[in-house]
Amino acid sequence: MYRVAKASEYLVLTGAGIEDIKLAKKSWIFPGQSSTVFDLSPVNYTFEVQAMSAEKLPFVLPAVFTIGPRVDDHESLLKYAKLISPHDKLSNHVKELVQGIIEGETRVLAASMTMEEVFKGTKEFKQEVFEKVQLELNQFGLLIYNANVKQLVDVPGHEYFSYLGQKTQMEAANQARVDVAEAEMKGEVGSKSREGQTLQNAAKIDAETKVIAMQRAGESNKEGFRVRTEVKVFENQREAEANSELAMKKAAWTKAAQVAQVEAAKSVVLREAELQGEVEKMNALKNCTEKLKADLLSKASVQYETKANWELYKKQKEAEAILYEKKAEAEAQKALADATFYACKQAAEADLYAKKKEAEGIVTLGNAQGAYVSTLLNALGNDYTALRDYLMINGGMFQEMAKINAEAVRGLEPKISIWTNGGDNGGGIAEGSMGMKEVAGVYKMLPPLFKTVHEQTGMLPPAWMGTLSDKSS
Repeated sequence: MYRVAKASEYLVLTGAGIEDIKLAKKSWIFPGQSSTVFDLSPVNYTFEVQAMSAEKLPFVLPAVFTIGPRVDDHESLLKYAKLISPHDKLSNHVKELVQGIIEGETRVLAASMTMEEVFKGTKEFKQEVFEKVQLELNQFGLLIYNANVKQLVDVPGHEYFSYLGQKTQMEAANQARVDVAEAEMKGEVGSKSREGQTLQNAAKIDAETKVIAMQRAGESNKEGFRVRTEVKVFENQREAEANSELAMKKAAWTKAAQVAQVEAAKSVVLREAELQGEVEKMNALKNCTEKLKADLLSKASVQYETKANWELYKKQKEAEAILYEKKAEAEAQKALADATFYACKQAAEADLYAKKKEAEGIVTLGNAQGAYVSTLLNALGNDYTALRDYLMINGGMFQEMAKINAEAVRGLEPKISIWTNGGDNGGGIAEGSMGMKEVAGVYKMLPPLFKTVHEQTGMLPPAWMGTLSDKSS
């Protein structure tokens, strides 16, 4: 007969014409041959492997392995068909076989690792178990499709993982408290540091301002003294120059007079020498006398020029001192003008900043009021009358109006009279008489009106309008 396996099954054929076994999805079954079907679907195996670490600490390793035949390898399928397929996949035989391999490899691997390594390297531990178990399952034609190692569990009486978890939690909680305390400390220290820096900077600025003010005052006094000194020196210099020029002119005049005298004397001597030969001796004597006079005059001139130069130097120094004093005063006035200009500039900038901030405040207030009115208008459905009434009520306008009216009539004690011109006599009145009816109504109102005005104000109506009787009506 002809047999066909399902999508997740294989046919295993044995018998005549087949050397060992034959795997097929569909085939003819001839006489002398037999066929069986085995399922390829993987099966989940759940275990709780009890193992022990290198420190001799026991623990439980819950694991779930998804295991099935290796469908992509023909040799593996042959091994599975020979060794496993005769048994039910969920039978104790297959389960004990798989469980023995997994527990053995897991215990061997756990015995070579410390508890800390097993706990921290769960991923690596799982990978190594997977590889070693798969190596053993290959000889049965089985494949681990998935292996899920659950959280490690303590063995009763050996609560290592629970204590380790508590330790980690306590360390995390303590670290969190330390971090909070450190943050609070930094905040307090930072706040105090900022306050201290502010006070220090303020004190430093005050001290620097005072120092600068003292320096400016000293510089101003120094510049004033220097200007006065320079002016004085300049005046002395001008006076010395004038005196020197006058002395030079006097010396020139004296020299010219002396030269004229000498020339006249020489002319007389020459004239006398021509007339009289004896005059030569007297002339020689006179020449000696003139020479002596010239020497004496030269010494006197030198002494006079020396004294004049000293007076000139003295006056020049005095002029330089006055000039220096005047220059110092001018520079002091300039520094004072600069300081005044700077103060005015600072005041103008402060006023400008204040007005700018005031304008920003007005703009902000206007924006806030606009947003407030816009929000109210939207809430009232864009009803401007309702918005006006709400603003008047909220602003207390009606209370203020009532208060003003009450103040206006306080102490007047008015007398109020109410009158009427009567009701309608019916609907039978002609249209031509309606005007006369209104006039009659006005005349009916006048007497009570005059009476009321007279009672409240004491004024009487003019005579042409009528007079009031003593009666009250």
